[in-house]
Amino acid sequence: MVAALTWLVPAGKYDTLVYQSQDDLFVKSSLTQSIELPATQQTLEELNIKIPIEKFLSGDIYKPIAIPNTYQELDARPQGIGALIKSPIKGIIASSDIIFLILIIGGLIGIMNLTGAFDAGIAYMSESLKGREYMLIILVTSLIAAGGTTFGLAEETMAFYPILIPVFLAAKYDAMVGLACVFLGSSIGTMCSTTNPFSTIIASDAAGINWTTGLDHRLIMLVLCLLITILYILHYARRVKSDPSKSIISEQKETIKVHFGLNSVKSTPKLNPRIKLIIVVFSLSFLLMIIGVSFLDWWFVEMTSTFLVGAIVIGFIAKVKETVFVEAFTNGASTLLGVAFLVGIARGITILMEDGLISDTILFHASNVTAGMNKGLFTNFMLFVYGGLSFFMPSSSGMAVLTMPIMAPLADTVNIGRETIVDTYLLGMGLFALINPTSLILPALAMVQIGFDKWVKFISPLLFILLLTSMVFLTLSVYAI
Repeated sequence: MVAALTWLVPAGKYDTLVYQSQDDLFVKSSLTQSIELPATQQTLEELNIKIPIEKFLSGDIYKPIAIPNTYQELDARPQGIGALIKSPIKGIIASSDIIFLILIIGGLIGIMNLTGAFDAGIAYMSESLKGREYMLIILVTSLIAAGGTTFGLAEETMAFYPILIPVFLAAKYDAMVGLACVFLGSSIGTMCSTTNPFSTIIASDAAGINWTTGLDHRLIMLVLCLLITILYILHYARRVKSDPSKSIISEQKETIKVHFGLNSVKSTPKLNPRIKLIIVVFSLSFLLMIIGVSFLDWWFVEMTSTFLVGAIVIGFIAKVKETVFVEAFTNGASTLLGVAFLVGIARGITILMEDGLISDTILFHASNVTAGMNKGLFTNFMLFVYGGLSFFMPSSSGMAVLTMPIMAPLADTVNIGRETIVDTYLLGMGLFALINPTSLILPALAMVQIGFDKWVKFISPLLFILLLTSMVFLTLSVYAI
């Protein structure tokens, strides 16, 4: 479909500006040339970019930003059969960082399964939560949402599915409940970001405002949307627990159990000191990942290395022979190979759009449609614009730097605060991410072995409720709040 769009949508592109810290200058680029400009506030003002120079010098804005009023139509670049065939391969290469993270996590899970630590830990948690399983839903969803809203916990949640889904299954819920707690927790957190540097802070910087402007609105939406989501999951979970036949994925119950190794009858290992130490090392790997991402500027290479070292340390503690270790690690990684490929194939869609030069064209026309709108209609229109744009630009930081210099000044023309544009960007991207095939939902579903059609059936009522809530809140924010 996207390849076909490149034959129908005119090609076009904005000029971009990027700060090069090593040379202390700006580089203004078009398709035909790049020129160097002094890194000063005057340069930004001449380019009609309403962003303080300090945001570039401090490294807050490190990606190329779109320059307002520089859009130009270009010769069409339709993507043919050859480009279509090569796009998933290019996507896999471009997504190698997250692909290797997923594969190494799979290897770590394979080692954990070999030691029996998973079985012992799940049995212990099931016994501890007996009669209070609902607490698992509240805690997991809330904690992951906290990570999403503060430091952008999103891709990292791929590590949690193989660990948490068996726990939810042992608690007599279905896999959909576990998937919802992890994925929706992350989605609601990032949708209502407070201090997330990859969305709120970079978008506010690109809009030319302080990131604390509108923070109270986002906190209200975080609490409200998280409460709605938890109540929705609890309602479904209670229904499934009382009558398993009401599960949306009831016919997949045994298949999913087989996938997570819960179908076979086997003795549960005792929670002895060695098993406890293995679980501690395993948990510390995730804690170290969170600390590193939050405070030490870690990203995929450091996260992946942490899990690799964790697997090796666990292998030593469990006294696993080298050949057995390699086999278990490889088998664990192979179970997530399909998920890893899916991440790359989804990235291939974005590559087709970039090579076809249609993303900026869609952005240009979307910004022009808003002329003459009243502020209530404008605000809700922008919500849907950002939802649509997120299909073509699923990266939150990429969306912010490309669109905010274009969209934020539109707020001035309808007499609303620029923080409202940041809110529509967050909510629009966040809502559509619940069903967006170019975002993380397809890899998450593949991880849990649930079909996209089943997910849409589960999420549709909640998506409608959250959309309605967002529209009402945005309207009130420009008129009354």
